[in-house]
Amino acid sequence: MFPFGKKEEPELAEVFDQRRPSNVEAMNQQHRKSVSNRGLTGASALTVRQSIFPITLVTILFFMWGFAYGLLDVLNAKFQNSLGITAAKAGGLQGAYFGAYLIGPPTYSGWIVRRFGYRWTFIAGLCIYGVGALMFWPSAVYRSFGGFCGSLFIVGSGLSTLETSANPFIATCGPPRLSEFRLEISQSFQAIGSVMAPLLASRVFFKETDPTDLSNVQWTYLGIAAFVFLLAVVFYFAPIPEVTDADMALQAEQCSGLTGYVDKPLKKQFKLFFGVAAQFCYVGAQVGVAAQFIKYSVESANISDAAGSDRYAIGQGLFAIGRFAAAGLMMVMKPRWVLLIFMTGVMIFIAASMGVKGEGGVAMLTIVLFFESCVFPTIFTLSIRGLGRHTKRGSSWIVAAVSGGALFPSLTGLVADHKGYHIAMCVPLIGFAVAFAFPVYLNTVCAKELDGFRESKIGYHDEDGLAIGDVKHEERRASLVHEEKGVFPTEKEISY
Repeated sequence: MFPFGKKEEPELAEVFDQRRPSNVEAMNQQHRKSVSNRGLTGASALTVRQSIFPITLVTILFFMWGFAYGLLDVLNAKFQNSLGITAAKAGGLQGAYFGAYLIGPPTYSGWIVRRFGYRWTFIAGLCIYGVGALMFWPSAVYRSFGGFCGSLFIVGSGLSTLETSANPFIATCGPPRLSEFRLEISQSFQAIGSVMAPLLASRVFFKETDPTDLSNVQWTYLGIAAFVFLLAVVFYFAPIPEVTDADMALQAEQCSGLTGYVDKPLKKQFKLFFGVAAQFCYVGAQVGVAAQFIKYSVESANISDAAGSDRYAIGQGLFAIGRFAAAGLMMVMKPRWVLLIFMTGVMIFIAASMGVKGEGGVAMLTIVLFFESCVFPTIFTLSIRGLGRHTKRGSSWIVAAVSGGALFPSLTGLVADHKGYHIAMCVPLIGFAVAFAFPVYLNTVCAKELDGFRESKIGYHDEDGLAIGDVKHEERRASLVHEEKGVFPTEKEISY
Protein backbone atom coordinates (compact mmCIF):
# COMPACT_ATOMS: atom_id res chain seq x y z
CA MET A 1 0.00 0.00 0.00
CA PHE A 2 1.41 3.37 -1.05
CA PRO A 3 1.56 5.93 1.77
CA PHE A 4 -0.23 8.61 -0.28
CA GLY A 5 -1.26 10.49 2.83
CA LYS A 6 2.07 10.28 4.63
CA LYS A 7 3.58 13.63 5.45
CA GLU A 8 6.74 13.99 3.38
CA GLU A 9 7.29 17.74 3.50
CA PRO A 10 10.24 18.86 5.65
CA GLU A 11 9.95 21.02 8.74
CA LEU A 12 11.85 24.31 8.65
CA ALA A 13 13.97 23.29 11.65
CA GLU A 14 15.35 20.25 9.87
CA VAL A 15 16.01 22.28 6.72
CA PHE A 16 18.25 24.74 8.56
CA ASP A 17 19.98 22.02 10.57
CA GLN A 18 21.35 20.41 7.40
CA ARG A 19 24.60 21.03 5.59
CA ARG A 20 23.94 23.22 2.57
CA PRO A 21 25.34 21.82 -0.70
CA SER A 22 26.31 24.23 -3.48
CA ASN A 23 24.56 24.51 -6.83
CA VAL A 24 27.65 22.90 -8.42
CA GLU A 25 27.04 19.83 -6.26
CA ALA A 26 23.41 19.80 -7.36
CA MET A 27 24.49 19.61 -11.00
CA ASN A 28 27.19 17.00 -10.39
CA GLN A 29 24.99 14.56 -8.50
CA GLN A 30 23.13 12.17 -10.81
CA HIS A 31 20.52 11.01 -8.24
CA ARG A 32 19.65 7.89 -10.28
CA LYS A 33 18.31 6.06 -7.21
CA SER A 34 16.10 8.52 -5.34
CA VAL A 35 16.26 11.79 -3.43
CA SER A 36 14.85 12.58 -0.02
CA ASN A 37 12.31 15.34 -0.32
CA ARG A 38 13.42 16.53 3.13
CA GLY A 39 17.05 16.95 2.09
CA LEU A 40 18.84 19.93 0.55
CA THR A 41 20.51 19.36 -2.82
CA GLY A 42 21.83 22.87 -3.56
CA ALA A 43 19.36 23.35 -6.42
CA SER A 44 17.60 26.32 -4.80
CA ALA A 45 20.09 28.72 -6.39
CA LEU A 46 20.66 27.27 -9.86
CA THR A 47 21.78 29.79 -12.46
CA VAL A 48 20.34 30.25 -15.94
CA ARG A 49 23.33 28.47 -17.50
CA GLN A 50 23.01 25.47 -15.18
CA SER A 51 19.30 25.09 -15.85
CA ILE A 52 19.30 25.38 -19.67
CA PHE A 53 20.06 21.74 -20.57
CA PRO A 54 17.64 20.02 -18.14
CA ILE A 55 14.89 22.49 -19.03
CA THR A 56 15.46 21.86 -22.75
CA LEU A 57 15.17 18.11 -22.21
CA VAL A 58 12.00 18.41 -20.16
CA THR A 59 10.53 20.77 -22.77
CA ILE A 60 10.43 17.77 -25.14
CA LEU A 61 7.80 16.33 -22.82
CA PHE A 62 5.66 19.44 -23.25
CA PHE A 63 5.77 18.96 -27.01
CA MET A 64 4.69 15.34 -26.59
CA TRP A 65 1.55 15.98 -24.60
CA GLY A 66 0.74 18.97 -26.78
CA PHE A 67 0.78 16.59 -29.73
CA ALA A 68 -1.39 14.08 -27.85
CA TYR A 69 -3.85 16.81 -26.82
CA GLY A 70 -4.11 18.25 -30.35
CA LEU A 71 -4.64 14.79 -31.82
CA LEU A 72 -7.36 14.11 -29.26
CA ASP A 73 -9.49 16.99 -30.51
CA VAL A 74 -9.34 15.70 -34.09
CA LEU A 75 -10.07 12.16 -32.90
CA ASN A 76 -13.23 13.52 -31.29
CA ALA A 77 -14.65 14.66 -34.64
CA LYS A 78 -13.30 11.52 -36.35
CA PHE A 79 -15.15 9.18 -33.99
CA GLN A 80 -18.37 11.16 -34.32
CA ASN A 81 -18.28 10.48 -38.08
CA SER A 82 -16.78 6.97 -38.10
CA LEU A 83 -18.83 5.42 -35.31
CA GLY A 84 -21.95 7.57 -35.63
CA ILE A 85 -21.96 8.82 -32.06
CA THR A 86 -23.38 12.01 -30.60
CA ALA A 87 -21.35 15.03 -29.54
CA ALA A 88 -22.12 14.29 -25.89
CA LYS A 89 -20.88 10.69 -26.19
CA ALA A 90 -17.76 11.79 -28.06
CA GLY A 91 -17.02 13.91 -25.01
CA GLY A 92 -16.31 10.58 -23.32
CA LEU A 93 -12.88 10.73 -24.98
CA GLN A 94 -12.12 13.89 -23.03
CA GLY A 95 -13.71 12.31 -19.97
CA ALA A 96 -11.33 9.35 -20.17
CA TYR A 97 -8.24 11.41 -20.93
CA PHE A 98 -8.75 14.15 -18.37
CA GLY A 99 -10.39 11.89 -15.80
CA ALA A 100 -6.96 10.33 -15.30
CA TYR A 101 -5.76 13.71 -14.03
CA LEU A 102 -8.24 13.53 -11.18
CA ILE A 103 -6.79 10.22 -9.97
CA GLY A 104 -3.04 10.35 -10.66
CA PRO A 105 -1.61 13.62 -9.31
CA PRO A 106 -3.28 13.53 -5.86
CA THR A 107 -2.31 9.86 -5.36
CA TYR A 108 0.43 7.85 -7.07
CA SER A 109 1.91 10.59 -9.28
CA GLY A 110 2.27 13.07 -6.43
CA TRP A 111 3.66 10.35 -4.19
CA ILE A 112 6.28 9.29 -6.76
CA VAL A 113 7.57 12.83 -7.25
CA ARG A 114 7.86 13.43 -3.50
CA ARG A 115 9.27 10.00 -2.70
CA PHE A 116 11.69 9.39 -5.61
CA GLY A 117 12.23 12.81 -7.21
CA TYR A 118 11.71 14.24 -10.66
CA ARG A 119 13.85 11.82 -12.69
CA TRP A 120 11.93 8.69 -11.73
CA THR A 121 8.60 10.47 -12.10
CA PHE A 122 9.55 11.37 -15.67
CA ILE A 123 10.50 7.75 -16.38
CA ALA A 124 7.34 6.34 -14.77
CA GLY A 125 5.12 8.76 -16.70
CA LEU A 126 6.78 7.92 -20.01
CA CYS A 127 6.37 4.19 -19.45
CA ILE A 128 2.67 4.54 -18.56
CA TYR A 129 2.18 6.76 -21.62
CA GLY A 130 3.86 4.15 -23.83
CA VAL A 131 1.62 1.34 -22.55
CA GLY A 132 -1.47 3.44 -23.24
CA ALA A 133 -0.28 4.21 -26.77
CA LEU A 134 0.21 0.48 -27.45
CA MET A 135 -3.37 -0.21 -26.33
CA PHE A 136 -4.68 1.77 -29.31
CA TRP A 137 -3.74 -1.10 -31.61
CA PRO A 138 -6.38 -3.61 -30.43
CA SER A 139 -8.89 -0.78 -29.93
CA ALA A 140 -8.56 0.18 -33.61
CA VAL A 141 -8.71 -3.43 -34.79
CA TYR A 142 -11.99 -4.06 -32.96
CA ARG A 143 -13.36 -0.54 -33.60
CA SER A 144 -14.19 -0.29 -29.93
CA PHE A 145 -15.11 3.13 -28.65
CA GLY A 146 -14.82 1.82 -25.09
CA GLY A 147 -11.37 0.50 -25.94
CA PHE A 148 -10.32 3.91 -27.22
CA CYS A 149 -11.59 5.51 -24.03
CA GLY A 150 -9.63 3.01 -21.94
CA SER A 151 -6.48 3.61 -23.98
CA LEU A 152 -6.85 7.34 -23.59
CA PHE A 153 -7.29 6.91 -19.85
CA ILE A 154 -3.92 5.14 -19.65
CA VAL A 155 -2.33 7.80 -21.88
CA GLY A 156 -3.83 10.47 -19.64
CA SER A 157 -2.43 8.68 -16.58
CA GLY A 158 1.04 8.79 -18.10
CA LEU A 159 0.79 12.40 -19.17
CA SER A 160 -0.64 13.49 -15.82
CA THR A 161 2.34 11.83 -14.15
CA LEU A 162 4.69 13.68 -16.48
CA GLU A 163 2.87 16.94 -15.87
CA THR A 164 2.99 16.44 -12.09
CA SER A 165 6.77 16.55 -12.35
CA ALA A 166 7.48 18.66 -15.44
CA ASN A 167 5.50 21.77 -14.49
CA PRO A 168 7.02 22.27 -11.02
CA PHE A 169 10.46 21.24 -12.31
CA ILE A 170 10.46 23.97 -14.97
CA ALA A 171 9.02 26.49 -12.52
CA THR A 172 11.68 25.83 -9.86
CA CYS A 173 14.78 24.90 -11.91
CA GLY A 174 16.57 28.24 -12.14
CA PRO A 175 16.29 31.81 -10.81
CA PRO A 176 12.88 32.30 -9.14
CA ARG A 177 12.26 35.65 -10.83
CA LEU A 178 12.11 33.86 -14.22
CA SER A 179 9.72 31.13 -13.10
CA GLU A 180 6.72 32.30 -15.14
CA PHE A 181 8.88 33.02 -18.18
CA ARG A 182 10.48 29.54 -18.14
CA LEU A 183 7.18 27.67 -17.93
CA GLU A 184 5.60 29.91 -20.56
CA ILE A 185 8.43 29.22 -23.02
CA SER A 186 8.40 25.47 -22.36
CA GLN A 187 4.64 25.29 -22.72
CA SER A 188 4.95 27.21 -25.99
CA PHE A 189 6.41 24.03 -27.44
CA GLN A 190 3.41 22.17 -26.06
CA ALA A 191 1.34 24.55 -28.18
CA ILE A 192 3.52 23.79 -31.22
CA GLY A 193 2.74 20.10 -30.73
CA SER A 194 -0.93 20.99 -30.62
CA VAL A 195 -0.55 22.79 -33.97
CA MET A 196 1.23 19.92 -35.66
CA ALA A 197 -1.23 17.27 -34.50
CA PRO A 198 -4.39 18.51 -36.30
CA LEU A 199 -2.36 19.33 -39.44
CA LEU A 200 -0.90 15.83 -39.60
CA ALA A 201 -4.28 14.36 -38.70
CA SER A 202 -6.09 16.05 -41.57
CA ARG A 203 -3.29 15.69 -44.14
CA VAL A 204 -1.69 12.34 -43.27
CA PHE A 205 -3.35 10.21 -40.59
CA PHE A 206 -7.05 10.64 -41.40
CA LYS A 207 -7.42 11.57 -45.06
CA GLU A 208 -10.94 11.65 -46.43
CA THR A 209 -10.53 8.38 -48.33
CA ASP A 210 -12.73 6.23 -46.12
CA PRO A 211 -14.53 8.03 -43.28
CA THR A 212 -14.94 4.75 -41.36
CA ASP A 213 -11.28 3.69 -41.55
CA LEU A 214 -9.49 3.84 -38.18
CA SER A 215 -6.45 1.74 -39.09
CA ASN A 216 -4.11 4.74 -39.20
CA VAL A 217 -4.85 5.38 -35.54
CA GLN A 218 -3.06 2.21 -34.50
CA TRP A 219 0.08 2.99 -36.52
CA THR A 220 0.16 6.56 -35.23
CA TYR A 221 0.18 5.51 -31.60
CA LEU A 222 2.57 2.61 -32.21
CA GLY A 223 5.14 5.15 -33.37
CA ILE A 224 4.41 7.33 -30.35
CA ALA A 225 4.91 4.34 -28.03
CA ALA A 226 8.32 3.51 -29.52
CA PHE A 227 9.43 7.12 -29.15
CA VAL A 228 8.39 7.53 -25.51
CA PHE A 229 10.03 4.26 -24.41
CA LEU A 230 13.26 5.47 -26.00
CA LEU A 231 12.87 8.82 -24.26
CA ALA A 232 12.50 7.05 -20.91
CA VAL A 233 15.96 5.55 -21.43
CA VAL A 234 17.34 9.01 -22.26
CA PHE A 235 15.94 10.42 -19.01
CA TYR A 236 17.60 7.68 -17.01
CA PHE A 237 21.05 8.80 -18.17
CA ALA A 238 20.39 12.56 -18.43
CA PRO A 239 22.00 14.91 -15.85
CA ILE A 240 18.87 16.25 -14.14
CA PRO A 241 19.24 18.24 -10.90
CA GLU A 242 16.72 17.45 -8.17
CA VAL A 243 14.86 20.36 -6.58
CA THR A 244 13.35 19.19 -3.29
CA ASP A 245 10.76 20.79 -1.04
CA ALA A 246 13.61 21.48 1.38
CA ASP A 247 15.32 23.52 -1.37
CA MET A 248 12.11 25.45 -1.99
CA ALA A 249 11.65 26.11 1.74
CA LEU A 250 15.16 27.54 1.88
CA GLN A 251 14.57 29.68 -1.21
CA ALA A 252 11.27 31.03 0.17
CA GLU A 253 13.02 32.02 3.42
CA GLN A 254 15.78 33.77 1.46
CA CYS A 255 13.16 35.81 -0.41
CA SER A 256 11.11 36.65 2.69
CA GLY A 257 12.53 40.16 2.99
CA LEU A 258 11.00 41.03 -0.40
CA THR A 259 7.87 38.90 -0.29
CA GLY A 260 6.84 38.95 3.37
CA TYR A 261 6.86 35.14 3.27
CA VAL A 262 5.87 33.35 6.47
CA ASP A 263 5.79 29.55 6.62
CA LYS A 264 2.20 28.31 6.93
CA PRO A 265 0.56 24.87 7.06
CA LEU A 266 -0.90 23.61 3.82
CA LYS A 267 -4.48 24.12 5.01
CA LYS A 268 -3.86 27.89 5.15
CA GLN A 269 -2.51 28.24 1.60
CA PHE A 270 -5.63 30.02 0.32
CA LYS A 271 -4.02 31.29 -2.89
CA LEU A 272 -3.28 27.68 -3.82
CA PHE A 273 -6.89 26.60 -3.24
CA PHE A 274 -8.22 29.47 -5.36
CA GLY A 275 -5.67 28.59 -8.05
CA VAL A 276 -6.84 24.96 -8.09
CA ALA A 277 -10.47 26.03 -8.52
CA ALA A 278 -9.54 28.53 -11.25
CA GLN A 279 -7.44 25.95 -13.06
CA PHE A 280 -10.22 23.36 -12.92
CA CYS A 281 -12.75 25.73 -14.47
CA TYR A 282 -10.31 27.21 -16.97
CA VAL A 283 -9.02 23.87 -18.32
CA GLY A 284 -12.57 22.54 -18.49
CA ALA A 285 -13.66 25.58 -20.50
CA GLN A 286 -10.58 25.43 -22.74
CA VAL A 287 -11.13 21.76 -23.53
CA GLY A 288 -14.83 22.39 -24.05
CA VAL A 289 -14.00 24.97 -26.73
CA ALA A 290 -11.33 22.80 -28.35
CA ALA A 291 -13.51 19.67 -28.40
CA GLN A 292 -16.35 21.42 -30.23
CA PHE A 293 -14.30 23.81 -32.37
CA ILE A 294 -14.47 21.72 -35.56
CA LYS A 295 -18.19 21.04 -35.29
CA TYR A 296 -18.79 24.68 -34.36
CA SER A 297 -16.97 25.71 -37.55
CA VAL A 298 -19.06 23.30 -39.65
CA GLU A 299 -22.29 24.68 -38.19
CA SER A 300 -21.27 28.33 -38.32
CA ALA A 301 -19.54 28.57 -41.71
CA ASN A 302 -21.11 25.54 -43.43
CA ILE A 303 -17.74 23.96 -44.24
CA SER A 304 -16.45 20.38 -44.24
CA ASP A 305 -14.82 18.65 -41.28
CA ALA A 306 -11.45 18.81 -43.04
CA ALA A 307 -11.83 22.56 -43.51
CA GLY A 308 -12.89 22.85 -39.87
CA SER A 309 -9.75 20.97 -38.87
CA ASP A 310 -7.70 23.48 -40.85
CA ARG A 311 -9.45 26.35 -39.04
CA TYR A 312 -8.65 24.65 -35.76
CA ALA A 313 -4.99 24.38 -36.79
CA ILE A 314 -4.98 28.15 -37.37
CA GLY A 315 -6.43 28.64 -33.92
CA GLN A 316 -3.77 26.41 -32.40
CA GLY A 317 -1.14 28.38 -34.32
CA LEU A 318 -2.41 31.56 -32.71
CA PHE A 319 -2.38 29.72 -29.38
CA ALA A 320 1.34 28.99 -29.83
CA ILE A 321 2.07 32.56 -30.94
CA GLY A 322 0.18 33.83 -27.91
CA ARG A 323 2.38 31.85 -25.55
CA PHE A 324 5.57 33.22 -27.05
CA ALA A 325 4.04 36.71 -26.98
CA ALA A 326 3.05 36.31 -23.33
CA ALA A 327 6.56 35.10 -22.46
CA GLY A 328 7.98 38.23 -24.08
CA LEU A 329 5.54 40.43 -22.19
CA MET A 330 6.60 38.83 -18.91
CA MET A 331 10.11 40.16 -19.39
CA VAL A 332 8.80 43.73 -19.27
CA MET A 333 5.48 43.36 -17.44
CA LYS A 334 4.42 41.69 -14.22
CA PRO A 335 2.98 38.20 -14.87
CA ARG A 336 -0.12 38.94 -12.80
CA TRP A 337 -0.93 41.79 -15.19
CA VAL A 338 -0.35 39.58 -18.24
CA LEU A 339 -2.76 36.99 -16.85
CA LEU A 340 -5.45 39.60 -16.23
CA ILE A 341 -5.11 41.04 -19.76
CA PHE A 342 -5.31 37.65 -21.47
CA MET A 343 -8.26 36.46 -19.38
CA THR A 344 -10.10 39.67 -20.23
CA GLY A 345 -9.58 38.90 -23.93
CA VAL A 346 -10.91 35.38 -23.43
CA MET A 347 -14.09 36.69 -21.80
CA ILE A 348 -14.77 39.21 -24.55
CA PHE A 349 -14.34 36.89 -27.52
CA ILE A 350 -16.02 33.78 -26.10
CA ALA A 351 -19.11 35.92 -25.53
CA ALA A 352 -18.84 37.28 -29.09
CA SER A 353 -18.61 33.74 -30.54
CA MET A 354 -22.08 32.99 -29.21
CA GLY A 355 -23.72 35.75 -31.22
CA VAL A 356 -21.69 36.01 -34.42
CA LYS A 357 -22.48 33.60 -37.29
CA GLY A 358 -20.53 32.49 -40.35
CA GLU A 359 -16.79 32.86 -40.72
CA GLY A 360 -16.97 35.76 -38.27
CA GLY A 361 -18.03 33.38 -35.51
CA VAL A 362 -15.16 31.04 -36.36
CA ALA A 363 -12.82 34.05 -36.19
CA MET A 364 -14.13 34.99 -32.73
CA LEU A 365 -13.53 31.46 -31.44
CA THR A 366 -10.09 31.43 -33.05
CA ILE A 367 -9.14 34.60 -31.18
CA VAL A 368 -10.30 32.94 -27.95
CA LEU A 369 -7.55 30.36 -28.50
CA PHE A 370 -4.98 33.15 -28.80
CA PHE A 371 -5.93 34.64 -25.44
CA GLU A 372 -6.16 31.23 -23.78
CA SER A 373 -2.48 30.71 -24.52
CA CYS A 374 -0.78 31.94 -21.36
CA VAL A 375 -3.49 31.16 -18.82
CA PHE A 376 -2.64 27.62 -17.72
CA PRO A 377 1.11 28.04 -17.08
CA THR A 378 0.64 31.46 -15.48
CA ILE A 379 -2.06 30.22 -13.08
CA PHE A 380 0.25 27.33 -12.22
CA THR A 381 3.35 29.36 -11.42
CA LEU A 382 1.53 32.13 -9.56
CA SER A 383 -0.38 29.56 -7.50
CA ILE A 384 2.76 27.80 -6.24
CA ARG A 385 4.61 31.04 -5.46
CA GLY A 386 5.47 31.07 -1.76
CA LEU A 387 4.44 27.48 -1.04
CA GLY A 388 7.96 26.69 0.15
CA ARG A 389 8.06 23.20 1.65
CA HIS A 390 4.59 22.45 0.22
CA THR A 391 5.61 23.11 -3.42
CA LYS A 392 5.44 19.56 -4.77
CA ARG A 393 2.16 18.64 -3.09
CA GLY A 394 0.57 21.94 -4.10
CA SER A 395 1.79 21.45 -7.67
CA SER A 396 0.18 18.01 -7.85
CA TRP A 397 -3.15 19.51 -6.79
CA ILE A 398 -3.01 22.12 -9.54
CA VAL A 399 -2.22 19.42 -12.09
CA ALA A 400 -5.16 17.41 -10.74
CA ALA A 401 -7.33 20.42 -11.57
CA VAL A 402 -6.74 19.60 -15.24
CA SER A 403 -9.47 17.02 -14.65
CA GLY A 404 -11.90 19.85 -15.34
CA GLY A 405 -11.41 18.79 -18.94
CA ALA A 406 -13.38 15.63 -18.17
CA LEU A 407 -16.54 17.54 -17.24
CA PHE A 408 -16.98 20.53 -19.53
CA PRO A 409 -16.75 18.86 -23.00
CA SER A 410 -19.63 16.50 -22.28
CA LEU A 411 -21.74 19.36 -20.91
CA THR A 412 -20.87 21.49 -23.92
CA GLY A 413 -21.67 18.61 -26.28
CA LEU A 414 -24.97 17.95 -24.50
CA VAL A 415 -26.05 21.55 -24.98
CA ALA A 416 -24.82 21.44 -28.60
CA ASP A 417 -26.94 18.37 -29.35
CA HIS A 418 -30.08 20.22 -28.24
CA LYS A 419 -29.40 23.92 -28.86
CA GLY A 420 -26.58 24.09 -31.39
CA TYR A 421 -22.90 24.84 -31.04
CA HIS A 422 -23.22 28.63 -30.73
CA ILE A 423 -25.44 28.43 -27.67
CA ALA A 424 -23.24 25.63 -26.30
CA MET A 425 -20.40 28.11 -25.86
CA CYS A 426 -22.24 29.37 -22.76
CA VAL A 427 -20.77 26.39 -20.88
CA PRO A 428 -17.13 27.42 -21.46
CA LEU A 429 -18.15 31.03 -20.76
CA ILE A 430 -19.19 30.06 -17.23
CA GLY A 431 -15.89 28.28 -16.63
CA PHE A 432 -13.88 31.21 -17.94
CA ALA A 433 -15.83 33.57 -15.67
CA VAL A 434 -14.73 31.63 -12.58
CA ALA A 435 -11.12 31.58 -13.80
CA PHE A 436 -11.25 35.33 -14.48
CA ALA A 437 -11.80 35.99 -10.78
CA PHE A 438 -8.36 34.54 -9.98
CA PRO A 439 -6.19 37.23 -11.63
CA VAL A 440 -8.46 39.84 -10.08
CA TYR A 441 -7.69 38.29 -6.68
CA LEU A 442 -3.95 38.15 -7.41
CA ASN A 443 -3.78 41.80 -8.43
CA THR A 444 -5.68 43.02 -5.40
CA VAL A 445 -4.62 40.70 -2.55
CA CYS A 446 -1.33 39.00 -3.46
CA ALA A 447 0.49 41.75 -5.37
CA LYS A 448 3.30 42.36 -2.84
CA GLU A 449 4.18 38.69 -2.46
CA LEU A 450 4.23 38.00 -6.21
CA ASP A 451 6.23 41.13 -7.02
CA GLY A 452 8.77 40.26 -4.32
CA PHE A 453 9.66 36.98 -6.03
CA ARG A 454 9.99 38.85 -9.32
CA GLU A 455 12.48 41.24 -7.72
CA SER A 456 14.60 38.44 -6.22
CA LYS A 457 18.18 38.07 -7.52
CA ILE A 458 18.65 34.46 -6.39
CA GLY A 459 20.42 32.50 -9.12
CA TYR A 460 22.03 35.60 -10.63
CA HIS A 461 25.76 36.27 -10.35
CA ASP A 462 27.19 38.95 -8.10
CA GLU A 463 30.26 41.10 -8.87
CA ASP A 464 32.53 38.21 -7.82
CA GLY A 465 30.85 35.76 -10.20
CA LEU A 466 29.13 33.82 -7.40
CA ALA A 467 25.46 32.83 -7.60
CA ILE A 468 23.33 34.87 -5.22
CA GLY A 469 21.58 32.58 -2.74
CA ASP A 470 24.12 29.80 -3.15
CA VAL A 471 26.12 28.63 -0.12
CA LYS A 472 29.37 29.80 -1.72
CA HIS A 473 27.94 33.31 -2.00
CA GLU A 474 26.81 33.19 1.64
CA GLU A 475 30.25 32.00 2.75
CA ARG A 476 31.87 34.88 0.87
CA ARG A 477 29.54 37.45 2.45
CA ALA A 478 30.11 36.02 5.93
CA SER A 479 33.88 36.06 5.44
CA LEU A 480 33.88 39.70 4.33
CA VAL A 481 31.79 40.74 7.33
CA HIS A 482 34.08 38.97 9.77
CA GLU A 483 37.21 40.31 8.08
CA GLU A 484 35.92 43.83 8.68
CA LYS A 485 35.33 42.98 12.36
CA GLY A 486 38.61 41.05 12.70
CA VAL A 487 36.76 37.93 13.86
CA PHE A 488 37.16 34.43 12.41
CA PRO A 489 33.72 32.98 11.54
CA THR A 490 32.47 29.64 12.81
CA GLU A 491 31.19 26.96 10.47
CA LYS A 492 27.61 27.61 11.63
CA GLU A 493 27.89 31.31 10.85
CA ILE A 494 29.34 30.64 7.40
CA SER A 495 26.62 28.19 6.45
CA TYR A 496 23.72 30.37 7.51
